[in-house]
Amino acid sequence: MMNMKAYIALIIGALSISTSAIFVKFTDAPSSVIAFYRLFFAVVFMTPLFAVRHVKETKLMNKKDWAFAVLSGALLAFHFILWFESLRYTSVASSVVLVTLQPIFAFVGGFFFFKEKITMSEWVSALLAILGSVVISWGDFRVSGEALYGDMLALIACAMVTGYWLVGQHLRKQFSLIAYTYIVYGIASIVLGGYVALFRYSFFSYDRDDWLYFILLAVIPTLFGHSLFNWAMKWVNAAMVSMAILLEPIGAIILAYIWLDEKVYLSQAIGSFFIIVGIGAYMFGKHVKRIKKNSCV
Repeated sequence: MMNMKAYIALIIGALSISTSAIFVKFTDAPSSVIAFYRLFFAVVFMTPLFAVRHVKETKLMNKKDWAFAVLSGALLAFHFILWFESLRYTSVASSVVLVTLQPIFAFVGGFFFFKEKITMSEWVSALLAILGSVVISWGDFRVSGEALYGDMLALIACAMVTGYWLVGQHLRKQFSLIAYTYIVYGIASIVLGGYVALFRYSFFSYDRDDWLYFILLAVIPTLFGHSLFNWAMKWVNAAMVSMAILLEPIGAIILAYIWLDEKVYLSQAIGSFFIIVGIGAYMFGKHVKRIKKNSCV
C-alpha cells in the first residue's frame, strides 16, 4: 500500500516539475539566478516548520551524514549550473535527450554502489521510456562540433542529478523529509548563491513578474516536485525516481499547449505513449517482484 502511495507521489511530482520549463520561459533573469531563488525561497518557506519540529534531527547526524548531505546539495546545485549552461551551446532538444539518460546512470550507480540487481525486463522498460523521450525531441535534435561542448555539459548534468538521487536515498531512509530536504536545499542554494556572486549577476534588479515566477518555481516544481520525489525515496530507489522523471516532457507538452498555445505534434504523442508504456511496465515489474519476494518470506 505504501509503495502505491509512493508511485502516486512520483507521478504528481513529475507533473509538478513539468511546470519548471514554463515558469523559466516566463522570466528573463539569468539561469543561475533563477536556480538560486528557486531553492532559496523553498528554504525560506520550510524554515518555520523545520525550526519547530525538525531541527533536533540535526543533532542525530554524524560526520558521514553531513558529508552525504553536503555532497547531495552540491550535486543538485551543479546539476542546475551545468544544465542551464549547456543550453547556451546546444539545443534544448539535444540537452533533454541527454538528460533522459538518468535511468541508465541510476541503474549503473545502484548496481556498483548499492548492489541493486536490475533485470532484463527493467532495462527494456527503461530503454523504451528513453526512446519515447528521444522521439519527442528528435525534430530539433542536433549534434555538431559547435554543440558538442553543450552536449557534454548536459551529459555531466545528467550524471550530477543522478548522483543527487543516489546519495539522497541513503539519507532519506534515515531522516524525515523536511529535515533532509531543508538541509540539502539549503546547501544547494549556498553553492548557487556563490556562483551568482562569482559571476557578478545581480541579486535584486528584477521586476515584479520575475519575483512571482521565482516563488512559483520554489513552491510547485521544488516543494511539490522534488520534495515529493524525496518523500517517495523512503520506499523506492533512485532508479525508480529517475524513471518517473521521464514523465516531465509529457507534462511540459500539455502545459505548453494550455498556457503557451504551442501545437502538439504526432511525434510528441507517439513519444509520450512510449514513455507511459515504459514507465508502466517498469512499475508493474517492480510490483510483481515485490509480491514474489514477500511470498517467499
